[in-house]
Formats: sequence, structure tokens, C-alpha cells
Amino acid sequence: MVEPELGARKIAVLHAVVEEYVRGGEPVGSETIAERSGLGVSAATIRNEMAALEELGYLMHPHTSAGRIPTDAGYRKYVDTLPPGGRLRDAQRRAIAGFFAETMVDLEEVLRGTTQLLSRVTQYAGLAVPPSGSDEPVLRTELVEVGNSLLFLIIGQHGRVDKMMIDRPDGLEDDALAMLDRTLSDRFRGKTVADARAEALKAAPTAKPAERTLFLAAADAFGGIQTGAGAHLVLIGGVANLADEAAHWRRETVRRLFEALEHESEMLELLRDVTLQQDVNVTIGGEHPHTRDWEASIVSAPFRAGTTALGTVGVVGPTAMDYVTVMASVRAVARRLSELATEVDA
Repeated sequence: MVEPELGARKIAVLHAVVEEYVRGGEPVGSETIAERSGLGVSAATIRNEMAALEELGYLMHPHTSAGRIPTDAGYRKYVDTLPPGGRLRDAQRRAIAGFFAETMVDLEEVLRGTTQLLSRVTQYAGLAVPPSGSDEPVLRTELVEVGNSLLFLIIGQHGRVDKMMIDRPDGLEDDALAMLDRTLSDRFRGKTVADARAEALKAAPTAKPAERTLFLAAADAFGGIQTGAGAHLVLIGGVANLADEAAHWRRETVRRLFEALEHESEMLELLRDVTLQQDVNVTIGGEHPHTRDWEASIVSAPFRAGTTALGTVGVVGPTAMDYVTVMASVRAVARRLSELATEVDA
């Protein structure tokens, strides 16, 4: 079916209805649009345009209300006819700039903070999918003394940091520890996690006792990253914001979405399905089986190190979403994450 072309006035009326409904949560009447939209036409003219939009499938009458609300197709037309590159408000711009001005090395820590940042600036729930640890080359490793133990750090090329506590081998002096620290880092640098684990297991049998202990511990640490990498996780922040959107959701719908957020697998599957290589991706209601069940929309964007896609950030909320704010926020955060990951990668 070929989608009908809408004239400028119908587009303006649709935009006004969407924005009024998102703001107030109540069906929107022609008188309200005439009073608040500044379109400069009568309520009767707007009523005719709204009737035409309803006939085209962009608006609907809920129950017996005199007002109308957008359909999923209406939200899609709204998003597709927004001006390109929506702008952030000053408060949102300052919040994002302030967050990324802080010095953080661990990319997963940055992403956890990013979900809270997105939830604050959009008032919905923020999402992030970190890079897979098994795909990330090792930048370096470090052995850090912690009392009578050693903290083994694995720093990935894109900023991921994995940690493991190990027992300090008996009789290992400080000079020998420093030499071993350099040896391990040199052997693992630039290798994938799988190759680094294989290198540690290969070196262990012929190493001295203290070295053997550390090579085997390193192999365990790399193996742990491999095991965890198969179970990608979705980081989520600001879930409580979704409960505040009760005006746009039925209770059963909210329950299903909360269950999906708790179990993660559906959200991860959705983000993999809808996050393409383009700038910002918007999935609305019935456009995907999961968002249809949740009566939700997802706005997501990939972040990269150079040209290499690493992960995803996004926002989930009701279909009656402030798309302008959310799209601008997700775009800005993904861009900042890409800059940060590219700097770490350099």
C-alpha cells in the first residue's frame, strides 16, 4: 500500500495533535489545537483536517471521546516529518557535557552512568548494550598489589576493564612482580580474549612456579570474560520514570514492559533487531512484536570506535513520547560515547 502524501497543513495539525497528547495525556480536540497551535485557522478547518487524518489512519477516536489521539502510524509520520537534527535544550546540553567532562576509564562504568543520564534528560528509561568483551583486543594488563593479594586488571582496547583478585604467590618479591607485570602485559597486548587465554595456557607449563600461578590465573580471568560475553547484558537506568507515564499505558502493559526489562533477553533481542548503522533509529509500537506488546517506543543509536560498531544506547518509553527531546539526547550521547571510545582506542 502506497502511503498517501500529506499537505503541509495536515502535517502541521498532526504535529500539533501529537505534541499536545504527549504533553497532556488526554484526547485532543480541534478547539484545543486552534487555541494553542498558532496555525492561524479556525477550529472547524482543523476539525476537518483531523477527520481526514483519522480516515488516513494517523489519528483515532478512543472510546466515545470527542478528541483524538495518534495511532502508531501517526507517530511514525510525525517522526519522519520532523526537521533533521533536532536540538537539545540548554539544560540537557549542560547535563550531557557535564557527565562526559568527568574522567572515567572503564567503558562499562561510563555506560551505566549513561543510562542514568538519558533517564534524567528524557524522563523515560535509559538503555545501553556494552561491547562484547571477547571481541575486544587487549590493550594491556596490570598486576596491582592489594594487601597480601594481587588485583589482575585486563584493559580492553575500547575501554572495557575486567578485574580478578588472585593470591600472591609465596616468595614473590617486588622486583620479580614488576617484571612479571611487564611480561604478562607484553604477551597479551593486541590479542583477543580467546588468543590471550590460549597464550596463558601455553606459557604456564614451562614457567617458574610463581609465574605459572599467574599465567593460570590470567587464563581463568580471560576464560571468565569469554563465558560472560555470550550472555550480553542490557544496562538499564531510570525504570521508575516509566511508572510516571501511567496516563499513556494500561496497567497490564506496564507490567509486561517491567518484566521485559527485568529479564533483559527481549530487550536485547529488540535492540539487536532495530539498531542499524544509521544515526538514530526509532521503533514505534506495532513496528516490532515486542514494542507492540509493550505499547512502547524505542529510540536507539550505535556508538563506535572509529568505524567499528561497539554497542548501543537508547531510551524506552510510551509511544506517546517526546520524540524531539529523546532523539536529540540519544544522538548526542551516542556521539559523545563514540568520541570517548575512539580516544581510548587511539
